[in-house]
Amino acid sequence: MRTTQVICYALIAALLTACGSGEEQKKGEKNYSAEEVAAESKKLNELLDRFYDEAIDRDPVSQTRMGIKKDYGNWSDISDENDKKELDISVQNLEKIKKEIVLEKLDEQAKISYLMYADDVARAQENWKWRFHDYPVNQMGGLHSDIPALLINMHLIKDESDAKAYISRLQKMNALFGQLIVNLKIREKNKIIPPKFVFPYVMNDCRNLLSGAPFEKGKPDGDLLSDFRSKVKALNLEEAKMNALVEQASAALRDSVKPAYEKLMAYWTGLEKKATEDDGAWKLPEGDAFYDAALKLTTTTDLNAEQIHEIGLKEVERIHNEMRAIMKQVGFAGDLQAFFKFMREDKRFYNKNDKEGKEAYLKLATGIIDSMRVKLDALFITKPKAAIVVKPVESFRERSTGGAFYEEPALDGSRPGSYYVNLYNMADQALYQAEALAYHEGIPGHHMQIAIAQELQGIPKFRKLGGNTAYIEGWALYSEQLGKEVGFYKDPYSDFGRLAMELFRAARLVVDTGIHRKKWSRQKALDYFNENTPNPEGDNKKEIERYIVWPSQATGYKIGMLKIIELRDHAKKTLADKFDLREFHDVILTGGSLPLNVLQDVVYAWIDKKTIASDK
Repeated sequence: MRTTQVICYALIAALLTACGSGEEQKKGEKNYSAEEVAAESKKLNELLDRFYDEAIDRDPVSQTRMGIKKDYGNWSDISDENDKKELDISVQNLEKIKKEIVLEKLDEQAKISYLMYADDVARAQENWKWRFHDYPVNQMGGLHSDIPALLINMHLIKDESDAKAYISRLQKMNALFGQLIVNLKIREKNKIIPPKFVFPYVMNDCRNLLSGAPFEKGKPDGDLLSDFRSKVKALNLEEAKMNALVEQASAALRDSVKPAYEKLMAYWTGLEKKATEDDGAWKLPEGDAFYDAALKLTTTTDLNAEQIHEIGLKEVERIHNEMRAIMKQVGFAGDLQAFFKFMREDKRFYNKNDKEGKEAYLKLATGIIDSMRVKLDALFITKPKAAIVVKPVESFRERSTGGAFYEEPALDGSRPGSYYVNLYNMADQALYQAEALAYHEGIPGHHMQIAIAQELQGIPKFRKLGGNTAYIEGWALYSEQLGKEVGFYKDPYSDFGRLAMELFRAARLVVDTGIHRKKWSRQKALDYFNENTPNPEGDNKKEIERYIVWPSQATGYKIGMLKIIELRDHAKKTLADKFDLREFHDVILTGGSLPLNVLQDVVYAWIDKKTIASDK
């Protein structure tokens, strides 16, 4: 089935040249009028959007993430039977497209959409055998933490019906967690069990959710009850009605949410006895084949584990040399490892781990994003309408989740994009990395790419709202470098922070492949990070644990960044004085999240068009 993907990508370059005027079309191809092309392209886009909307109609959680309230009181079906049904529907939809659409009549973007949809279906079929090769409950996420986060951050309560939908979801959590436990038992039977270190994290998150009222009498409200109470209070309902809703929510928390978590915790405690200290994907059934498939999905390339490992080693060496130049600039006497130690330990680079220190970091991050905002006109033609806010990670999940992440805005504008910062331990949030982190998670990074994609016109929704790691994270890492190119990182320590974050992503290539292909222990991976990066050991530990539960995911960042830089360098060299950085960014950002192979073809087609136009 992999051949299908390769064929699709190989066709794109040829297809893109067949979308212009009659004389530009390939010899022997029928010429279609502009009206025919527009009509057929519209027909395909409408068909693809219909398929997408139908899928969302069957997925209440995705509806909520998108700001849709159609099934506001329900959860999505997470059973294996439903997953198979969704795959079958996708296959049937592709057959419908093949019967109803004339490929040669499509315009440039529609042809790409067709090939990407066909490839998505082929990859889903190809990787169906690996559907249980993951850990749906881990320290990075899972229903135990994702569901409360969704209720708190995305389930808005604008009226009484929204409040009742919230209560309905609380009432249905016991059944939802029942499906989750069934899925975990399937994995247990197949010997797909998380490493031992994962278990305490999950138990801690579960206990946190069950702390406070109404689970503990006489205690302040727990996270969910506090969230519900504050949202309902803002409705300004009659006191009796408000109290009744709060009591209904309290009952649902006691009668459904509490037993849901208790059942999960009981199962989790038993499963822990079967867990081992082995961390790599190699321990899973057909683990090597699974990891190969995961790398292809993540990077959207055919790079193998050994090639990715070597790229990582070379990039680590290059960045180390750039860091040594900064050491000279600041007059540091000592080797690179001594400088790393200095950057880890000097208190000037870290806020105090108190309320004032945390508030100061949030203010700093917001200011960095505001400063970058004034530079956007020099870098971009298309800019997002959606706003972005900086928020701290909620207390119930801050001990286990990563250092920072981005959450997309609602499609209807009811919720802005959010840059989350984990402020649990300020020793893990180096101030010298604050600039690069804000550019990565906020603007011009994830917010620019994701919000722009959501707002695009003329391409189907699955391209606007989907994505792959190499493109999304590659762009965000590239955005860290953009800050340097427009005059930021004036403080050399902050510029070191930029390099430190890029170094981190390069080291990930080494460590991810080291753990999952070369059978590195968690300690060996930690030693590599401690020796080769300036990041605090606690940060390194969390990152390595992340790579273990998400095999291959971390490789997409650097591979994606390197491809974007490669394409930009090629465009600069080919177009010379005709190269426009703003246009290049528009090409990268206004086609939705593209596989790197497709992205290359799209950029090359843009270069060809500009070259032809300049020759006329």
